[in-house]
Amino acid sequence: MTDAGVAAPPAVRPGLGRQALYLLLGFSAGLPFYMFSTILSLRLQAHGVGLVVIGFFAWVQLLPTFKFLWAPLLDRYDVPGFSRFWGKRRGWIMLSQLGIFASMATMGLTASDDSLPITALFAVLLAFWTTTLEVAADAWRIELAPNAEEQGPIAAANLWGYRTAMVAAGSGALLIADQPGWGWTAAYLGIAAAAFAAFPLLVALPREPGRDGRRSIALVAGLVVSLIILLAAVAVTAAIGWLLLGAASGLGIGAKSNVTPYVLAACMLPFLIMAAALPKIRTLPPTSRARRSAAIGPYVDFFWRYGTMALALLAFVSIYRMGDVLALNLSKPMIKQLGYSLTEIGRADSYVALIASIAGVGLGGWMAARWPQARALPIGAAFAALGNFGFVWLAHQPVSEGLLYVATAADQFGNGMAGTVFVVYLSLLVNPRYPGAQYAFLSGFAFLLPRLLSGAGGSIVERFDQAGYRGFDIFFLLSGVLSLAALLFLPVIARARPRPSDEAAP
Repeated sequence: MTDAGVAAPPAVRPGLGRQALYLLLGFSAGLPFYMFSTILSLRLQAHGVGLVVIGFFAWVQLLPTFKFLWAPLLDRYDVPGFSRFWGKRRGWIMLSQLGIFASMATMGLTASDDSLPITALFAVLLAFWTTTLEVAADAWRIELAPNAEEQGPIAAANLWGYRTAMVAAGSGALLIADQPGWGWTAAYLGIAAAAFAAFPLLVALPREPGRDGRRSIALVAGLVVSLIILLAAVAVTAAIGWLLLGAASGLGIGAKSNVTPYVLAACMLPFLIMAAALPKIRTLPPTSRARRSAAIGPYVDFFWRYGTMALALLAFVSIYRMGDVLALNLSKPMIKQLGYSLTEIGRADSYVALIASIAGVGLGGWMAARWPQARALPIGAAFAALGNFGFVWLAHQPVSEGLLYVATAADQFGNGMAGTVFVVYLSLLVNPRYPGAQYAFLSGFAFLLPRLLSGAGGSIVERFDQAGYRGFDIFFLLSGVLSLAALLFLPVIARARPRPSDEAAP
């Protein structure tokens, strides 16, 4: 009930209302992403940080891969204060937006990179809060649109917002940073302010049906609780980082280390663990503690439903987005090395990337809604691979801003198309009883292998360079070929069908 005693209006109107909401949420999540990935790589390069260390910073992007560790908390618990009026999903989104603003602003105030551990700390926090926003938004999206016909338009709107924001952040940050007297501090503070613009819009939305709090009281209480949570997150992240750095030092891993063998071993470990656990999981009764657990039950449920086919599904999703993830961290340093200025890169990442991305996302959303997945998935993978091959082509051309536009457009169009098809595919794999946790697990695992390899990308390029080859050429050729390798799994995963439910409790 509202304060006037009448029924509360729905928080989100069907149709265009939902699409507008997810355009906004995609924009909120997309703005910070480039700031702890591509833009951070260029910033570190400008401050003389070596390519291998820049590659290590790509492991900040691994954090979204492990979002399954805290995703069940978002399904189970409310954010005190905010959720009293705005509901569980919006409460987590609002907390995440505050975390994004605080982390990015601090990165701006420490933009000299005099202390790389401080840079890493707040890059990790920015990645954490960005990921938390995505987990809450994805869970809400799956609840609002449980079938492919409804998912296609909402997923497209979400990715339109996301990629528009990535373009705005990427081009805007570079154009600001390249202005005399402004630099990286102004770039990060400017994007932080833009990312926060969605917060008051969410505050203004109607009360969540079934909630009985007052807007003003919920807002004040939520802000106080959020401050406590944000400070605790800084302390915990700093402690974990200190332990990890100590462990790496103890293993002798440093800026000159060849980390590729460690990375490949880490990539194999999750598959080995899951393969060993599958026979036991398949025999678990509905009353078993593992299936009823709030912490691991959603993930056990996925393997219980799909059995050995779960391994093929996870292998497929691990490879499908390989090309664009590997390109993300090193494409801009490579382009800068070719002789392009930050302003030229920023212009390419503005209207050229935006138009190409919108076209790719739109076509991908249409394909996902109208075509069988077995047809849409391979087309998306092929166009994504072409984007990687475009960087190799660019490296062998004379420096020309027009040619940079061509390579950028090919990359953004292919990634937009593949990304939209992929989001819908993952959404249809989840059990609607565990939308947040299972989508977090699948989308996180999908990027585990690519992001692990991306962190070793600088080392791989340098090794090829030392062997007398063009390291960037080999790197981008391999990443494109790996994306196409996902097509080999299509005949297998096309037969994937979930096991009928036995009514196990959530």
